[in-house]
Amino acid sequence: MLSTRSLHAPARQCLRQLKTPHRFAPACQQARYLQTTPESEKIARFKGTKGSDGKYTVTLIEGDGIGPEISKSVKEIFAAAGAPIKWEPVDVTPTLKDGRTVIPDDAIASVTRNYVALKGPLATPIGKGHVSLNLTLRRTFNLFANVRPCKSIVGFKTPYDNVNTVLIRENTEGEYSGIEHVVVDGVVQSIKLITREASERVLRFAFQYAREVGRSKVRAVHKATIMKMSDGLFLSTARNVAKEYPDIEFDAELLDNTCLKMVTDPTPYNDKVLVMPNLYGDILSDMCAGLIGGLGLTPSGNIGDECSIFEAVHGSAPDIAGKALANPTALLLSSIMMLQHMGLNSYADRIQAAIFKVLAEGKTITGDLGGKAKTHEYANAVIKAL
Repeated sequence: MLSTRSLHAPARQCLRQLKTPHRFAPACQQARYLQTTPESEKIARFKGTKGSDGKYTVTLIEGDGIGPEISKSVKEIFAAAGAPIKWEPVDVTPTLKDGRTVIPDDAIASVTRNYVALKGPLATPIGKGHVSLNLTLRRTFNLFANVRPCKSIVGFKTPYDNVNTVLIRENTEGEYSGIEHVVVDGVVQSIKLITREASERVLRFAFQYAREVGRSKVRAVHKATIMKMSDGLFLSTARNVAKEYPDIEFDAELLDNTCLKMVTDPTPYNDKVLVMPNLYGDILSDMCAGLIGGLGLTPSGNIGDECSIFEAVHGSAPDIAGKALANPTALLLSSIMMLQHMGLNSYADRIQAAIFKVLAEGKTITGDLGGKAKTHEYANAVIKAL
């Protein structure tokens, strides 16, 4: 029989190791930044500049499965809209270096140089010993906040109308810190890492984001009733950060209450930005995607202080790859988020209006949305709507 001491010792050992540089502790490495950087400079802003040709260079990670097909649609629509974007395709096929899953150096250099990337879906082999490539990208570029807006599309009928939620998820720690090990045969310990530094960073970003998009309220979603120390730290940090933003109303809500209320009536959340730890954000954002028609209609952005990566959050769908059946809407809407991040709002508005027009008409939509159109037919309809 295991003693209490034997069960808790490994956890103490893991946390002691975090005092030294550790690949699973990006949040701990942010402490020095938070102590020295003025609050007004902490919001992540696009730092890229136009080239001599008048265009911004954007790293393009086409992804696996249907990724190349939907990426092609984005490129064609951007060209038709005259968006000042030059694409720089890169390969992010992971390699093992010193026992770690890493991104090729050329891909890292491209994103670092361009400050922004658009990413299609990436597949991670199940049970093969590979760390998720999506997680690897977030860690590599310290993408500390995941932004997931879920907005109803006028004319596309779902059980819910007028959904307009924004979720911001802490992206570097929590249950996804990757700190787990076998204690003894049949017993695995996985550590949920919550730090004040990482929590403060994503919470401050949430308040600043709310200001920028004109939302008057920020709500922290937590489970501090059960995880009193970890979620308790996140919640207490949220209350402290809220004091710096007297113009933004702050409150907090238990995760299970949020889930219940949102599937009952999501409209009370339309004036709020919801911010939460990693795992809760992963689950809740997918649930919200279901309210508006699924992941095929949901954009996403991973935000860092230097670089940001915008992505389609659905899978790579290898079963339909190469059959022209894929729906490029999620990647298109993510690319619109990217344009907004870059300050190219007029192009973003024009492309978005064309997408929404095609979806509302319902004549040239893909099979997952109830239509019969091919991927290229949908893209051509959007181009025509421009």
